[in-house]
Amino acid sequence: MKDLVAFIAASLVDDPEAVQVTASQGDEGLVLELRVAKADLGKVIGKQGRTAKAIRSLLSAVAGKDNRKVRFDIVE
Repeated sequence: MKDLVAFIAASLVDDPEAVQVTASQGDEGLVLELRVAKADLGKVIGKQGRTAKAIRSLLSAVAGKDNRKVRFDIVE
């Protein structure tokens, strides 16, 4: 799932080398944190958060197949 988020984010931003995805195990399940360049933050979030919501939907669909829970955070 970490690779999926990295691929999607790198496709959206102008500076794909600045994309960093960290994965850690939290209390409720897997926690994915995405860091991008400050100038590209709006591209990852999207208008009214639609892009971020779409990424979360994809992750929940993938995690649902494995009966797992995933939380996705965009960090400045």
